Amino acid sequence: MNLTYLPLFYDLSSREQRDALNELMARNPAIQLIDNILEQIQELVRVLFPSETIGEENLKQRVEVYLQNVDLATYGTWVYYPWLEKIVHLLNEEDFIRVRTSRNMYKIDQKEIATLGKKKIGVLGLSVGQSVALTLAMERTCGEIRLADFDHVELSNMNRLRCSITDLGINKAILAARQIAELDPYIKVRCYTDGATEDNLDDLLLVGGKLDLLVEECDGINMKILSRLKAKEFQIPVLMDTNDSGMLDMERFDLEPDRPILHGRLKVLEGLSSIAIAEQLRNLSFPEKIKYLSEMIGIENVSDAMKRSLPEMNKTIVGWPQLASSVMLGGAMITDVARRVLLGQLQSSGRFFVEFADLINDDPDKDFCRS
Repeated sequence: MNLTYLPLFYDLSSREQRDALNELMARNPAIQLIDNILEQIQELVRVLFPSETIGEENLKQRVEVYLQNVDLATYGTWVYYPWLEKIVHLLNEEDFIRVRTSRNMYKIDQKEIATLGKKKIGVLGLSVGQSVALTLAMERTCGEIRLADFDHVELSNMNRLRCSITDLGINKAILAARQIAELDPYIKVRCYTDGATEDNLDDLLLVGGKLDLLVEECDGINMKILSRLKAKEFQIPVLMDTNDSGMLDMERFDLEPDRPILHGRLKVLEGLSSIAIAEQLRNLSFPEKIKYLSEMIGIENVSDAMKRSLPEMNKTIVGWPQLASSVMLGGAMITDVARRVLLGQLQSSGRFFVEFADLINDDPDKDFCRS
């Protein structure tokens, strides 16, 4: 399986890198060259002079001034995507970020954009987590993202995963990493294709600088618990979207280092060491997993549809029922909350619900949402 997900960068002002790119293209004549750098520069000029009404002629003059004594062929960065066999000519990192985030202003101001660009976020589980990771990247809520998932894309995943049939069989973390690179190659991405494990959690959370935020979307009960224990140890805040009943869970271990994980719901684990907890969580039976899940989430927070589904697991259905609409909502909620947490605008821990069925319905007493 091809696990490549990192694009390669070429600065053609360097003779050495120019020769390297020419050699690459000579070895592989199928590589497609995409060069719309002039259009990107035109947009950059508009961003640099927002108060001016720039007509076509004026824009041409502005661009000519901007490019004075500049060789377009060596300007900016050439980015090679091995899995696409494409080379794309882009603005340099600073200008690329300026243009790509220009429509965030002033919902996110320039100082906040710069602050977020230094943040590191981890996403465990790239099924529900794929929507989270891509929305974080689209909004540029971080400058580095670490992705962990051992699973691969299957046909039944396509009811909620953004992918094509040509992606079947690819590791979910690799898929998300490639999609992020194609959106913004300047965001640093690291993949853990074995998923989050007891052996790699310290590396995932700490190596290259401690995570500023962890998003936990694992299917495995053991890793839901163990990742929180580690996050608590290192005082990293944790967010989780359940994509059922529109529930978002927030644990501010950075502000409350003594806070019990999962809001103290797992009484059975109280007083146990991390080693004892890990041992207890290994090889759980399906009924044991459901019991843990019920305590973690709270049966009162489970939708009626999910309650009907649970007894049918491994009988009439395979896998947890999930819908694209709920998963996309989760990506939006996590991104909004992550941004506010990272900017110091939100200090809460707790559980929050955005349930469409409660907000938009046929109740005549709730006519505030009617047109």
